[in-house]
Amino acid sequence: MDKIRAGCWAVLALVVAQAVATLLSGDLAEMRFVGLAFNAAAAFSASLVLRRPTRNRWPLVAWSAAFFGWHATGVLTLAGLVATGLDAVFAVGGDLRLSTFYQVVLTTLAAFAVHLLLPRPDRRAQG
Repeated sequence: MDKIRAGCWAVLALVVAQAVATLLSGDLAEMRFVGLAFNAAAAFSASLVLRRPTRNRWPLVAWSAAFFGWHATGVLTLAGLVATGLDAVFAVGGDLRLSTFYQVVLTTLAAFAVHLLLPRPDRRAQG
């Protein structure tokens, strides 16, 4: 499997995990709707890139980078390093350790997706 397809599958795994966590959360209905809409848009972008990996993958890189930022903010918030007022949004199941672990895993997965999806220069052409 090439890096682009692996990055797409990483994004899809990330989206599924986020959608399940969103549906299981006790957040406001508006927050659930927004979260699911973002996840659906990212899944659609991933499916487009999976169908044609040679096409423009920058929207998927942007989604992955945004997810990285969101979950990194979640880690910092749950660790008490940053006061965002979003503690309830980042909490999963009411357990601080589980929530922090979830945020760390999804931050890492998003970072790998960005790494896999970014274009690389062709080393064969450089000499």
